[in-house]
Amino acid sequence: MAMQRGLTIIIVTLLMTGCGSTTKNLQRGNYDAVIDKTTKQLIRKPDAKDAAEMDRAFRLANERDLERIRFLTRENNPDNYDEIFNRYNMLKERQRKVRTVTPLTVDGKTYNYEYVDYDREMIEAKQKAADYFYNNGRGLLENALQKEDYRDAYYQLTKASEYSGGQFPEIDELIHVSRMKGISRVIVEVYNQSATKLPPQVEEDLISFDTRGLDNQWVEYHFKHLDDNAMYDYAVMVKLLSIMVSPDETKDTDEVFNKRISDGFEYVLDANGNVMKDTAGNDIKLQKFKDISCTLISTRQFKGVEIRGEVEIHSIEPERLIQKEPFGAQNQFEHFSARSIGDEGALTEEALRMTQQEKVPFPTDVEMVMMCTETIKPAIRNAIYANRQAIR
Repeated sequence: MAMQRGLTIIIVTLLMTGCGSTTKNLQRGNYDAVIDKTTKQLIRKPDAKDAAEMDRAFRLANERDLERIRFLTRENNPDNYDEIFNRYNMLKERQRKVRTVTPLTVDGKTYNYEYVDYDREMIEAKQKAADYFYNNGRGLLENALQKEDYRDAYYQLTKASEYSGGQFPEIDELIHVSRMKGISRVIVEVYNQSATKLPPQVEEDLISFDTRGLDNQWVEYHFKHLDDNAMYDYAVMVKLLSIMVSPDETKDTDEVFNKRISDGFEYVLDANGNVMKDTAGNDIKLQKFKDISCTLISTRQFKGVEIRGEVEIHSIEPERLIQKEPFGAQNQFEHFSARSIGDEGALTEEALRMTQQEKVPFPTDVEMVMMCTETIKPAIRNAIYANRQAIR
C-alpha cells in the first residue's frame, strides 16, 4: 500500500541517521547518516575528510533518489505518487543540510552545489497523491463489506486530507463515517449464574476497572449500553458461576494467667505475742504475697468468600464463542476480641490490650462479595486482557 511504502521510507531515513562510522555508513548506503554527521562536524571545524565524505554521500544519495523517481514516474502507477513525494522531500531536506556548510573551501578544494528547486515537482506529486488517496478511499468506503475496508478507507482519506490540506469536499465527514464504521464495539456485562443474588451496583462494580491496554484505535469497550439502538460487534460475558460464602464461624480459646503480687506486710511476733525489734529498735515486718489468676477468653470470628467464574468472548455477527478464560478470587473476614474472668491484674500487657477489642457483627453474604470485588476485578481484567487479540 502506498501509505505503508511511504512510512517505510521515513523509517529507513530515521535509521540511517543513527550512530556509526561514516566509512561504514557509506559502504552500507546509509548516505543520509553520513551527511547528518559530517555537516554537524563541519559546522564546528572544517575538515577535508569530512567534506569529501559529505560530498560523496550527497551525490550518491541524490543519484539514488532521482533514479528511483524516474522509475516510479515511468511506471505511471497512481499508487506511486506518495513515494515520489517522499523522495522529493528527502532531496529537499538533504539539500537544506549541505547548504548549512557550503560553499566550503578546504585544502584548496571548494565544495558548492547548484540550488535545485523541487517545489514544483513536490506540489505535483502531492496533488496526484492526494487525488489517488481520495478516490481510492472514497471507493473503499462506498463498497466496503467489512471492518477492514472501512479502516483502510479511513487511512486513505486521512492521507488525502493531509496532502490536500482538507480541500476535498466533505472529506472530514467521509473520514468520520469511515472511522465510526471501522470501530469494533464491545459490550462487557456480568451474568450472575450463582445462587447468591447480588444488587445491581455490586455487579457493576465488578467491571469498573482500568481499561488502559484494552482499548486501541479500532476497539472500544463499553460497560453499559449507550442506548437501545447501540450496535455491538462483540460481547464479553463475565459469568459468575459460583459464589461460596462460608457460615459465620466463632471459636473461643481459654488461657489462664497466674501472678503472685504483694499483699501488704505483717509484724513478726515473739513467743509472748509482742512485736519483735531489730538491733536499731525498729519493728520487724515481713512482706505478704498473694496469688491471683484471670482467665482470658479469646474469640476469633471468621468468614470467607470464594468467587469462581469465566470470561467468554462472543462474536455477535456471526454469533459464536471465540474464547473462554476462567477466573477466581478469595477473600476473608477475620476479627479477634477477648473478655476476661477474674483479676485482670494477672494479665500481661498484650492480653490486657486484647480485652479492649469487642466482638463485631459478621458481614452479610453480599458484604462479603463486595469485599472481594477489589480482589476479583484485576482477575476479570486480566482474563479480558489475555484474550484481547481475539477482538479485532
